[in-house]
Amino acid sequence: MPEARLIRFVVGPDGCVTPDVGRRLPGRGMWVAAHRAAVDEAVRRGGFSRSAKARITAPADLSDQVERLLHRRLLDHLGLARRAGSLTYGFDKVEAAIDGGRVAWLIEASDGAPDGRRKLGQAVRRRIASGKRPPRTIGVFSGDDLSLALGLGNVIHLAFLVGRGAESWTEDVERLAGFRPLVPESWTEGRPEGLPEDGHEEP
Repeated sequence: MPEARLIRFVVGPDGCVTPDVGRRLPGRGMWVAAHRAAVDEAVRRGGFSRSAKARITAPADLSDQVERLLHRRLLDHLGLARRAGSLTYGFDKVEAAIDGGRVAWLIEASDGAPDGRRKLGQAVRRRIASGKRPPRTIGVFSGDDLSLALGLGNVIHLAFLVGRGAESWTEDVERLAGFRPLVPESWTEGRPEGLPEDGHEEP
């Protein structure tokens, strides 16, 4: 399995398994598929102790820890992307970027108004109807999350523009998709056609 679809874990000084979502912590890495069920099974069946060949502690909420760390990592990278000029925000600018085919990810605040989300969903569907590649959609961050990450006020509609930064960000988004849906189940509008519940693209 490609490394991009795995989560690295290490054993901390206290003998407890620690997620290393950035793949930078020292120590021998233990790799598990980036999926909640795989991590839960490794905890339940003692997979980490077998891999380390030692008795170590794997907390029951390990998959929740991974989800929180990936969520934080994605927000941190949005702040970096804004400084690099890889983002655009505000309804009109995002809609124009979608129509121009410049958007890799449409990032909608999870608590944003349905009307704006519906209208941007229509822009996505226009690209699908014309046979052009649409942006993918994520809605796991609140408006406060996005505003704080970008250092701006009232961020609801955000676009991650096509480029190398978006490619790197996508890897972490796809890992997060193994631990939670990328689009809230309560959304009945604004979900682009062809986007599976786990957020991964159709083959």
